[in-house]
Amino acid sequence: MPKAKSSTLQLPRELTYRQARECLLSLRPLVVEYAGQQVPVDASAVKVFDSSALAVLLACRRAALAAGKQLQITGLPKGLRSMAALYGVQELLLPVEDDSDLKRSSNAD
Repeated sequence: MPKAKSSTLQLPRELTYRQARECLLSLRPLVVEYAGQQVPVDASAVKVFDSSALAVLLACRRAALAAGKQLQITGLPKGLRSMAALYGVQELLLPVEDDSDLKRSSNAD
């Protein structure tokens, strides 16, 4: 995780139940203390995940909203996007235009 209060926050390569608590404990303060109103989170490094990854992102979103900020998630892997859609939380985590990207990629499968 970056230490700077204004750089993009990075998710780890692996984010499963085993890493979720530690990841959230390190990420949440960075979200709350972020210098801008839009808190960018890059999920492109995530390769191994389970539903705990969504739980971490949703908890970070709640922390951002409580601090008067918005979480901006980019690079969400296709499988995690699909899981978010399955659980009905994609609109909480992804911008509207990213949701159309999900529909396009689902049609291509």
